Amino acid sequence: MNTLKTTFLMAGLTLVLIWAGAALGGKSGMTMALMFALIMNVVTYWFSDKIVLKMYRAKEVSEKDAPELYSTVRRLAQRADLPMPKVYIMEQDQPNAFATGRNPSHAAVAVTTGIMRILSREELEGVIGHELAHVKHRDILVGTIAATLAGAISYLAQMAQWAMLFGGGRHDDDEGGSPIAAFVMMIVGPIAAMLIQMAISRSREYGADEGGARIAGNPRYLAGALKKLHTASQRIPLDANPATSHMFIVNPLSGGGVLKLFSTHPPIEERIARLEAMAR
Repeated sequence: MNTLKTTFLMAGLTLVLIWAGAALGGKSGMTMALMFALIMNVVTYWFSDKIVLKMYRAKEVSEKDAPELYSTVRRLAQRADLPMPKVYIMEQDQPNAFATGRNPSHAAVAVTTGIMRILSREELEGVIGHELAHVKHRDILVGTIAATLAGAISYLAQMAQWAMLFGGGRHDDDEGGSPIAAFVMMIVGPIAAMLIQMAISRSREYGADEGGARIAGNPRYLAGALKKLHTASQRIPLDANPATSHMFIVNPLSGGGVLKLFSTHPPIEERIARLEAMAR
């Protein structure tokens, strides 16, 4: 099912990129966008994990560098019957974490320095269990592909703004996109990128919460961690790319009111309630 989901996601994002290319450059722009989409799909499949880790300056650590963290990941990976993933640490004050990689054999778990300061050993196990559940469910590839291609869509939207600034394209569709199409792309592009993030089903987080609770051995571990992470993420900023915000265990971008309707994460209260119901 996740393989099929990934295929449809890549196809959908490819179509959006092709449409954006047509809006900006007519048939020639469509051809260039198609080539660009094919390259992006290949690159994101093979290198998405490295791209995201480098984006947040994550550093790989060994058991000697971070013995408690490394041993926790190893123990829970064995419990989940998974290969040992690579372990990374991000120098960020906001407590957060994510997993990446195209499959369980090429997975990585990354945590911030902030999360290691505020969580107890049991709560950290809950978080690591959540990330390993993402790996076990094979749904992290969907997220990394969405992160990279949604960023490309946003970039094309910025190109549309420049096209409008300098007079747009020609009206001849064979030679260039129309100014009206470029204007539509300028407005629709960012919205499309946001909707793609929302299209990464929120049920993935619920599934990872449930799976992570089972891996860690106690749903209350993760429930306690989520309470701390949510509170801290509202106070401590993280310079996160919106296109990758859905990868983190809690939304790294603060926002309330209407913004909550467009959050890539389910309501934290509902996640905690489900975990506490599991514990009961």
